[in-house]
Amino acid sequence: MKTQVLCFISLCFLALSCADKNSQSAETEIEENVTASSYFDYSGSDDQWTGGVRMIPIETPKGTFKVYTKRMGNNPKMRVLLLHGGPGGTHEQFGNFEGYLPDEEIEYIYYDQLDSYYSDKPNDPSLWTTERFVEEVEQVRQALGLHKDNFYLLGQSWGGILALEYALKYQDNLKGLIISNMVASVPEYNKYAQEVLGPQLPQEILKEIQHIEADKDYANPRYEELLMTHFYTEHILRLPLEKWPKSIQLLFEHLNPEIYVYMQGPSEFGIIEEATLSDWDVSDRLKEIKTPTLMLGAKHDTMDPEYMEWMATEVQNGRSVITNGSHASQFDDPDTYFDGIISFVKDVDNGSF
Repeated sequence: MKTQVLCFISLCFLALSCADKNSQSAETEIEENVTASSYFDYSGSDDQWTGGVRMIPIETPKGTFKVYTKRMGNNPKMRVLLLHGGPGGTHEQFGNFEGYLPDEEIEYIYYDQLDSYYSDKPNDPSLWTTERFVEEVEQVRQALGLHKDNFYLLGQSWGGILALEYALKYQDNLKGLIISNMVASVPEYNKYAQEVLGPQLPQEILKEIQHIEADKDYANPRYEELLMTHFYTEHILRLPLEKWPKSIQLLFEHLNPEIYVYMQGPSEFGIIEEATLSDWDVSDRLKEIKTPTLMLGAKHDTMDPEYMEWMATEVQNGRSVITNGSHASQFDDPDTYFDGIISFVKDVDNGSF
């Protein structure tokens, strides 16, 4: 009996020892899998000591200036350059990308265009043209080493205009194009605002806005108050103003009003005739774009979602995703927004798009 007990105890210790070794082996395998990814590894890179920030020199007809970029993550196969809105906005509008793209190991790059908050500000209106901004994007691309095998360009709002213009000139440099919350025609944008969105406002509010606009009294604090409380919370970001995220608050705080008014006008309720973008329209050129393209619209956007769906059928290789959000749908419908981006980038990367 004593011998049997000793044998039983020995077998138990042997089993425990094997289990412990298997457990350690599994833990080691997990640790190796976790550390195998180089997504967060900046070691040996030129921007390691700056945490991914690079101030890139841009040559212009008025001299050389620097623009701000910040690389997030490290994936040489999938690199997304972000073009912010405005004009004169900042990369802060993409503040919650950090909550979604790193888990998918998609590299993305913040970038403030010339005359935006974190970049140089020559404050020269002769530089505020779509043609000059396109050349700026091309210089940024070259400096960052982006190319046709890894370069995805995402433009939101005014950034969508810039992205379309870039693709129409330099699409051979692109692997994928994402147009977020921007139609291909400012006249169509204005028409939608005036004929569809405007009538949705309470009539007394709409009349007051129209009266102020007729007088060109855009500096009137009442004008901004009406837009912020009755229009922006419905079509820019569908949350009460006090719940707007800090990154969006910073976007508004850091917005350059001079370039914004010069190119876009004083509000998001359409682009005024005096603004330089008032007649911008590339609808009839969409068919020239052969790069895989995602049109990312929103049900409550200032941009007509049906028009954005149509845009996806005009390009040679398009897809559309319509969120239930608004102009900043990365915040008010992030699940649909980021699922659309992630699926698109990965589908293009693996050749299934």
